Amino acid sequence: MTKNPMNNFSYGLFVLTARDGAKDNGCIINTAMQVTSNPNYIMISVNKNNYTHDMIKKTGAFNLSVLSEKATFETFKHFGFQSGRDTEKLVGIEFSRAANGITYLLNETNAYISGKVISETELPTHTVFFAQVTQALVLSEEPSATYSYYHKNIKPAPEKVEKKKGFICTVCGYIYEGDVLPEDFICPICKHPASDFKPL
Repeated sequence: MTKNPMNNFSYGLFVLTARDGAKDNGCIINTAMQVTSNPNYIMISVNKNNYTHDMIKKTGAFNLSVLSEKATFETFKHFGFQSGRDTEKLVGIEFSRAANGITYLLNETNAYISGKVISETELPTHTVFFAQVTQALVLSEEPSATYSYYHKNIKPAPEKVEKKKGFICTVCGYIYEGDVLPEDFICPICKHPASDFKPL
């Protein structure tokens, strides 16, 4: 079995929100951490393809809602599988606004943190934003959802696809479905005999 040591990093999961004018938006990220405690600074890494990324680049402010183990897959789909360029992400979502005017989620979260960007580092696909914490509040005592917890308990397991039983013609690729290939079978496409077939 091939193992990737990078998977042993511990990640949290967050809904990153931003506001540009009257437009609210948010996306899922898994890279955020406290950098120093006194003064209190954090960093986040955001994919440059995300609309939220562009809003933070423009406004220099964001909120980070810390997702708890109560988070549902629907929340991940809502904030992670569609773009704020095409949809209003906060419609139908229960939220409040921090002092910076940006939304934070009230459900399925255990805290929120407001950040004011102080510097940026550009990577090929992401921007790393370093920010001063301007406000923070604990919302519940539920444990934070880690990336590992998400994969084991929130994300649905892939549906098992039943492997078809049959035989494939090694000459033309025609597939005969069934448990047994008759000895006198002739391929209807290339007219080769059963001896030119192999099990799928």
